[in-house]
Amino acid sequence: MVMLATLLASGCTGVPEGIDPVDDFDSGRYLGKWYEIARLDHSFERGLDRISAEYSRREDGGLNVVNRGFSREKNAWKEATGKAYFVRDKDEGYLKVSFFGPFYGSYVVFELDQAHYQYAFVAGYNKSYLWLLSRTPAVGSELVDRFVSRAGELGFDTNKLIFVEHH
Repeated sequence: MVMLATLLASGCTGVPEGIDPVDDFDSGRYLGKWYEIARLDHSFERGLDRISAEYSRREDGGLNVVNRGFSREKNAWKEATGKAYFVRDKDEGYLKVSFFGPFYGSYVVFELDQAHYQYAFVAGYNKSYLWLLSRTPAVGSELVDRFVSRAGELGFDTNKLIFVEHH
């Protein structure tokens, strides 16, 4: 489901080469609902549309994560609940996320609309994991073009991007 569950199976919490997490990350502003606009394919999300992630604060200083997507094949929602913690500093967009017990995967925010927190570019522990998230279920072509261009420059295979339907 949205990005994170697949990462956890790997148990890897590193940052891909050439990727820098954003600084001045404000987890309070990141809370709430995000829609998945684009991603690289992974078995956990395969066949899902209308994918979203909702973040809320945990009492232990981390974040709760609820990922949700709709399977047209099964005509049913699929949901996964996890937890996220900062790897280094709380003002850096670099977290580790777990949906499966002690196994964590990287969640690296490498671009963020710092002014309004309306979009985020996110990577996993390597360049096989990539997402474009937005506060709205649709974004303009300029943002999509910026995402594709930036991801391509960083070495992601943008020819394999899947654009999520939210109807």
